[in-house]
Amino acid sequence: MPSSVVNHYIYFPETEVLRIIYQSGAVYDYFKVSPDVVEKFGKARSKGTFLNKVIKPKFKYLRIS
Repeated sequence: MPSSVVNHYIYFPETEVLRIIYQSGAVYDYFKVSPDVVEKFGKARSKGTFLNKVIKPKFKYLRIS
């Protein structure tokens, strides 16, 4: 199902970095995200809700563009 918030995402397992590209074009890296969390994010019915409730409150992040 398309997301109104998340355009797409890339996971780098070797560094546990989750890169999220938002519909707005903003790009953020979230750090120390476990593969389990990424798998749940990928399966989430609402990527925006999962992002706001699980990822943003628990993981440090940096806007990269």
